[in-house]
Amino acid sequence: MARTALICGAGGFIGSHLVKRLKREGFWVRGVDLKFPEFSETEADDFVIADLRDQKNCSAVIDRRFDEVYQLAADMGGAGYIFTGEHDAAIMHNSASINLNVLEGCKNRAIKHVFYSSSACIYPAHNQTDPNDPFTREDSAYPANPDSDYGWEKLFSERLYLSYNRNYGMQCRVARYHNIFGPEGTWTGGREKAPAAICRKIAAAADGDAIEVWGDGLQTRSFLYIDECIDGTLRLARSTVNVPVNIGSDEMVSINELVSMVMALAGKQLEVRHIPGPMGVRGRTSHNELIAKLLGWRPSAPLMQGLQETYPWIESQVMRSRGSNARPYVGTAPRAVAQSHGHQIGA
Repeated sequence: MARTALICGAGGFIGSHLVKRLKREGFWVRGVDLKFPEFSETEADDFVIADLRDQKNCSAVIDRRFDEVYQLAADMGGAGYIFTGEHDAAIMHNSASINLNVLEGCKNRAIKHVFYSSSACIYPAHNQTDPNDPFTREDSAYPANPDSDYGWEKLFSERLYLSYNRNYGMQCRVARYHNIFGPEGTWTGGREKAPAAICRKIAAAADGDAIEVWGDGLQTRSFLYIDECIDGTLRLARSTVNVPVNIGSDEMVSINELVSMVMALAGKQLEVRHIPGPMGVRGRTSHNELIAKLLGWRPSAPLMQGLQETYPWIESQVMRSRGSNARPYVGTAPRAVAQSHGHQIGA
């Protein structure tokens, strides 16, 4: 009998890739989200359009015991969404509601194996002021001082999942994701992250044009390719590790260096204009000693390798959006799923 998995947030970037991986492993997969995947058809056996902020919807979706549950659903985006302060109330209310509902639904079905995607944004802002020496070791999360209300909600939800472990005998696993990127991720509209935004700007520019970059470009980050994120996620979800761990790359680059890498891939020479804009912390990278010790795993693909997969995909989206009446591909449910399994709850 096939193992079963529920993926909350299956219409999003990481969730849709996770669906594909679990299907290759032979799982029967139910996905749930407010929308279908934007750039490809879902491979889920059952895809439910539902608002998980409503407890009744969660109860309807979690209508059986699943072998594995992956809770990726959240109100999120890149710096242009998280760090302006304009969306703080929605981010905190929406994401906290989802986590409270999903956890309670799993507890009520005696589901023990739940994976939760937290974020590097939980780390104290005061440890990330030096772009050349940020400190994100897992035990540095306290005393708490996240850089945004998005980070505060993630930190609260980490404690929520771990409290269900202690009080209800669950086996929730918590990962702190660091800047995941790759094909089929959001690349325009304000919620995209730095690699996608830079790829889009460079793809849209003609040789010799100028592109705009927020800040002085000296702020640092590390970026993890989606396939490696899925590898780390599955390894952690199926482990006995009961503390939060980083899932990210420790290959730290400045935003200016990232721009140069993408320009080299595109074969373009462009002027870079630095403008004011939301940036988050000054420096951040993933500290990977703990996950290497506990799981024997580290990401291995260099940043350039992931960019070589990502830039052509974003370039194709840009070119398609420029075509006569053309728009980027918007996915729908596959016909078989739509007819036999796909349904809506509270939508």
